[in-house]
Amino acid sequence: MSTPAAPSTPAAPRPALLLLAYLAFVSLGLPDGLLGVGWPSMRADFDVPTEAVGLMLTAGTAGYLTASVLAGFSLARLGVGRLLAGSTLLASLALTGYAASPGLAVTTGCALLLGLGSGAIDSGLNAYAANAFGPRHMNWMHAFFGLGVAIGPLIMTAVLSAGLAWRWGYGIVAAAQLALGAAFALTVRAWADRPAPGAPAAGPAPLATTDPVRVRDTLRLPAVWLGALAFAVYVAIEIAAGLWAFLLLTEGRGLAAGVAGVCVSGYWGSLFLGRVVQGFVAERLGTGRVLRASLLGMVAGAVLIALPAPAWVAVAGLLVLGFAAAPVFPLLTLGTAERVGAAHADRTIGLQIAAAGLGGALVPTGVGALVAYTSVEALGPALVVLAAALTALHAVASRRP
Repeated sequence: MSTPAAPSTPAAPRPALLLLAYLAFVSLGLPDGLLGVGWPSMRADFDVPTEAVGLMLTAGTAGYLTASVLAGFSLARLGVGRLLAGSTLLASLALTGYAASPGLAVTTGCALLLGLGSGAIDSGLNAYAANAFGPRHMNWMHAFFGLGVAIGPLIMTAVLSAGLAWRWGYGIVAAAQLALGAAFALTVRAWADRPAPGAPAAGPAPLATTDPVRVRDTLRLPAVWLGALAFAVYVAIEIAAGLWAFLLLTEGRGLAAGVAGVCVSGYWGSLFLGRVVQGFVAERLGTGRVLRASLLGMVAGAVLIALPAPAWVAVAGLLVLGFAAAPVFPLLTLGTAERVGAAHADRTIGLQIAAAGLGGALVPTGVGALVAYTSVEALGPALVVLAAALTALHAVASRRP
């Protein structure tokens, strides 16, 4: 049995770039929070049915998936700084379009643009952070996405409470995105200084672009597709648990709606807290150990949810699942170069981000159909199967040829 390698200790990233990365992930979460609170007012203004939001969500998902894949394949040509600057400015333009939109058709087009900008930001920053950030900052960067999702509803609620139109909420976030895009544009050269993919981050080094690897060579690697599938399954678990837990706790376990709502909030809170706490742990113990323990913890949490037991057992399972799942996405991203090779890392990260978006859109819907046609108690077993599949996928994808 081989001795685990000591965890690497990358050099501290530049504070300015680290702050911009955190703010960018906050900005990724803001639009999601805005739409949830603002849609009733938007629907009334546009005179469309409630379900019309599905058009916007579909357009946004299509743009996100497309940009995630393209960003991974074009990152070496554009450079991280240019990609982030252009994508953030595109997102600002899309949000401005929301604020000025005369109807649903225009808003749906803006949703497509916002998806394109968000997908490129997500892929670009994950590719950069996988090479330049350590486990702690990688986890914290993803934790800031949750912070953005939480801030978004507060902005829209404050706007509506002040008697202003919902358009002001999008206008405020569009202005913030514009400022962030300008900051990325001013730091284009600084973003170019990063270690080559998979190299130890002992200090700034120019991004190597010699001996380009052909696209088909990347796509022929089994680990690329196994990794993408693992990301799809992970995000499916995270979203399905948060989406259907309230129904399980109320209809299946008899909790009052108010108590169940607090418990679901606790699940999302444990996800945020886990990323903050386990960022330190992963830096001390190594990403491999923490990732394996987290995957097993996800299985344990899913089993607790599936048990035909009192409500508190399911609530405990949700908290365990959230805390264990917290570092999985950032640490899987961090280990991409190790799984597929340094030359294929950026492209693979783009595919992984796209797969994550697709899995998060399709699988929770399928779980909802399963619950509707069988019983709400089907949620637990479904999460167990998905968590076990994720553990197996990671084990297979991590094997070197």
